[in-house]
Amino acid sequence: MKKGNMFIRCLLLMMLVVSLAACGSTSKQSAPGEYVDDSVITTKVKSKLAGDDFLKSFEIGVETYKGVVQLSGFVDTQIAVNRAGEIARGVQGVSSVKNNLNVKQ
Repeated sequence: MKKGNMFIRCLLLMMLVVSLAACGSTSKQSAPGEYVDDSVITTKVKSKLAGDDFLKSFEIGVETYKGVVQLSGFVDTQIAVNRAGEIARGVQGVSSVKNNLNVKQ
């Protein structure tokens, strides 16, 4: 009888451990807090770009994944490309910037 109880306890403990391990985030899946942080970063970058007198006339796309900001779109000069990258890097939480802005020709 004691062996049966011990087996059931071990089985329940293993099920608990497996279920807790399944709740953690993996490298392919982000936790809810990570998604919120990325959306906040995106909003801050967009806001700063829209507030800049030099850049506000351009449509600059901003996407963020795990703190990496990607800028996309078209601008008139290389100065605008550089300025947008500087602004994005200055936002708290940004780990790096992929500046894919293109100069219209």
